[in-house]
Amino acid sequence: MSAVVADATSLAGDFPELRGARIAVIVPAYKVVAHIGTVVGTVPAFVERIYVVDDACPVGSGAVAEALQDPRVRVLFNAHNLGVGGAVMNGYRQAIEDGFDILVKVDGDGQMDPAMMADLVRPLLDSEADYAKGNRFYDLTYISRMPGMRLLGNSVLSLLSKASTGYWDVMDPTNGYTALSADVASRIDFSKISSRYFFETDLLFRLNTVRAVVVDVPMDARYGDEVSNLKISRVATEFMWKHMRNVSKRIFYSYFLRDFSIASIELVLGVALFAFGAVFGSYSWFKSTSTGVETGAGTVMLAALPVIFGMQLLLAFTSYDIARVPRKVIGRPALWRKLMSSGAGTRVRA
Repeated sequence: MSAVVADATSLAGDFPELRGARIAVIVPAYKVVAHIGTVVGTVPAFVERIYVVDDACPVGSGAVAEALQDPRVRVLFNAHNLGVGGAVMNGYRQAIEDGFDILVKVDGDGQMDPAMMADLVRPLLDSEADYAKGNRFYDLTYISRMPGMRLLGNSVLSLLSKASTGYWDVMDPTNGYTALSADVASRIDFSKISSRYFFETDLLFRLNTVRAVVVDVPMDARYGDEVSNLKISRVATEFMWKHMRNVSKRIFYSYFLRDFSIASIELVLGVALFAFGAVFGSYSWFKSTSTGVETGAGTVMLAALPVIFGMQLLLAFTSYDIARVPRKVIGRPALWRKLMSSGAGTRVRA
């Protein structure tokens, strides 16, 4: 047993609270020359590697990062602009290949407080989550600092995201301050994830397909001279379509392909009854207004009852779906994996 303890201690290094985990930070860099130096310089010492991904930046953000002479920095250059999601996923791939255990994504515009990174990775270190993300809505004091249009856009996105991802207990889906288990990340096909502004929400959807546990970590909202590219028009059009697509995929995967339960029946009957009642009621109303003949009570009930029963079944399905949020962590702890790969697990059993 003493050999196992020694192995564990050596893996933890100078930061025993990391439990042997190797942590890498991924910074997508596009037109962040004014901020990249501060971002890299304030990354905590427990981070072993900082991947700065120059996303074909026209002003050379990657070159600025290389000139910082921080030994932890490794700059990856994209030949073409892939968007923030594409840049982050390139960083993820490299970090996984290099053997890191926790992948922290930090934007290069200086909005994110590096002092809270320890709080962000702690749920993963404690095996309480597979993915942790910041939540700027948690503290009401901080919400007032958020620009009004961002607050409106994020509120709309949060509601849509709950339905499309299946994580009904998380908010602020576009928050880019995240920590992801490399073990879980390796189970996801990055090629199927949106590479631009829908990246964070699409990643949540993919995490739900592998039943990963996601938690929110309260954080302050910091805004300076950076320019937001989030537009309400994008939320109302492109994002709306992608959310509808993911809702359909998630429901099909979860309730008809992988499993078939009472909730599946509730959904089918609820949609059928509600649709019948709505269509029949609309037709009866149109016919009544066109002919001037008053609609009979029986016809009204024949339209109203299916709508009422259908709504009840859909609410029951939604309640079931909310209760089905993943709760069991699927990612293997970093120290456990290292001990097993080194053969220490055999000594533990002995």
